[in-house]
Amino acid sequence: MDHAPQPAGPVLPPPLGEHLRSPQLRAAMLVQQEALQAARDYLREEGFTELLPPLVGPVTDPGGRGAKALDVDYYGRPYKLMTSAILYKQASLHGFPKLFYIAPNVRVEPEETATTGRHLVEFHQIDVEIAGARREDAQEVAAGLLTRVAEHVWTAVPGILTGLGRLEADFADVRSGKYDVCTHQEAVARLLAVGHPQSPDSEIDWTGERLLSLESDRPFFVNDYPKGSRGFYDREDPDRPGVLRNFDLIAPHGYGELVSGSERESDYATIVTRMRESGENPAKYAWYLKEAREGIPASAGFGMGLQRLVRFLTGLDSLWQVSAYPKLPGVVAP
Repeated sequence: MDHAPQPAGPVLPPPLGEHLRSPQLRAAMLVQQEALQAARDYLREEGFTELLPPLVGPVTDPGGRGAKALDVDYYGRPYKLMTSAILYKQASLHGFPKLFYIAPNVRVEPEETATTGRHLVEFHQIDVEIAGARREDAQEVAAGLLTRVAEHVWTAVPGILTGLGRLEADFADVRSGKYDVCTHQEAVARLLAVGHPQSPDSEIDWTGERLLSLESDRPFFVNDYPKGSRGFYDREDPDRPGVLRNFDLIAPHGYGELVSGSERESDYATIVTRMRESGENPAKYAWYLKEAREGIPASAGFGMGLQRLVRFLTGLDSLWQVSAYPKLPGVVAP
């Protein structure tokens, strides 16, 4: 079994010029290139339209786990760099009922995440949204996307992957589309059973996520996170108050979360209530709430972390190794 290694060697990237000349980075970028081609091919074949996402706006996804947005002076107005373009995906559904972005994101993560191997300040997401869809529809697309990408890279550049130490046999389940499912409650119980103190009321923490990932040989979905652990746009299950109709997709062998998604809340009054419950000021979201008042289609969607995907495919230790211009939390870099 090919497990994700613990970060080895220097925690920080080398100087940028040295990093850009690295044969390892070149290999990772060739894999990334093939992964992006496969992702675009798959989504277009499934009827999706690619849009170019916004980079700044009056408001962005409020984020989570301590990440913050960067402020921008936009002609004297306080704008934000996008931490996620999810609000724009929802607003676009009238004209584009199946859409995707390859979206750059900037999140000022807590400095302690610099050593996790799975956080960058600048990163990209394959962002997908589907009007009229349920969680299961979004999960089917996410699984199909990962399956297609894994199959393509092992067909297109197998020598690069084996040169990086990857074993083709470890991707058999991914390439065949064999994915497991558990609930957040079940995941918490498994972690408590092995002595990890995971809260039942919050997201699975980094250590818990890695433990679950290490014990699996195939990707798996974690469904039904508790209300309050995710953004106001994740739809609450009408039949199970306090439970969200959302999911993560976790890679096996210790590589952790690749995808986070949900059914979206589309009812105006409920969105405002959820904003207030989460401590957000609805006045900040004036343009978005105007769209919601006029009617945003019900939808489901997800974001797949591109650098996390490439790290999983290549087996490298840290996300900075699969980013041409890495910026680690708390580290000033060009």
